[in-house]
Amino acid sequence: MILGPTASGKTDLACRLAQRIDGEIISVDSRQCYRRINIGTAKPNTRQLNSAPHHNISLLEPEATDSVARFLRRAEAWQNEIHSRGRKVIYCGGSTLHLKALLQPLDSLPAANPDHLKQLDQRAEKEGLESLYNQLLDVDSDSAERMDGLNRHRIYRALDVWMQTGQPISSFHSQPDPPIPPEDLLVVGLSLPRQSLHRRIEQRVDRMIEDGLVNETRQLLREGYRPDQQFLQTVGYRNVIEHLNGEVSFEQMVKDIKTSTRRYAKRQITWFRRWPFIHWLDAELSPEENTQTICSKLNGPNRA
Repeated sequence: MILGPTASGKTDLACRLAQRIDGEIISVDSRQCYRRINIGTAKPNTRQLNSAPHHNISLLEPEATDSVARFLRRAEAWQNEIHSRGRKVIYCGGSTLHLKALLQPLDSLPAANPDHLKQLDQRAEKEGLESLYNQLLDVDSDSAERMDGLNRHRIYRALDVWMQTGQPISSFHSQPDPPIPPEDLLVVGLSLPRQSLHRRIEQRVDRMIEDGLVNETRQLLREGYRPDQQFLQTVGYRNVIEHLNGEVSFEQMVKDIKTSTRRYAKRQITWFRRWPFIHWLDAELSPEENTQTICSKLNGPNRA
């Protein structure tokens, strides 16, 4: 498992490692699984996709609703297929809840209540999604503060569980924290100084803008996709929509994307710091150097 904050170089390292150990990569990203949103999700480029088999990339239609549980079912199926081919699995990504689900079983939660979801949808239409988020802060601040922005699906789900049970959804997370990784899994993380990470984030956002993030978003809206759909509730796309609606200038949009991405990276780092089992690598070293370190750990006596 290769994890780390956004823009730390996980994909390049995973591709190099896959070539060295005859592996296949499963993306642990809550947005790269959607088709049509390519630039803003920093999907692997053509060179990277051709260098090793990838899974969970451009799999779902934009209107599809995804969840951690659905991702986990897909990942388990891919893992079995990869092992049946005699190859190794490389999980790569930074979506924290998805990573945690791979390390420990999901807790049983009540099924979604359609009436509650309809009520929440009506309230969001009338009061705004931020109003529901503020309610979630009151009843389950832990879940709200771990959220990547105003994630409509997760806000609805957390409030639905609270409405059904009177308990925060976070109270159903009875598994130990930090989780205990399986014995056959090596977990490595990419780390770099804050200034270096911020510089990489700014460079990545600039590349996204140059590659056509605004036009990609505009085209999706022209085709009838709504700004409140799950796949567009993503850092970058949300900000572009605000710009296209005339709410912010182009320059402010770019600044907002960089600020939101830095905040997201900070939340990722805070989460990962709670996991003492991560073998940290210097992200400023080359992918080849870090691949060699990983291979040494895989072949060594203390590889988990």
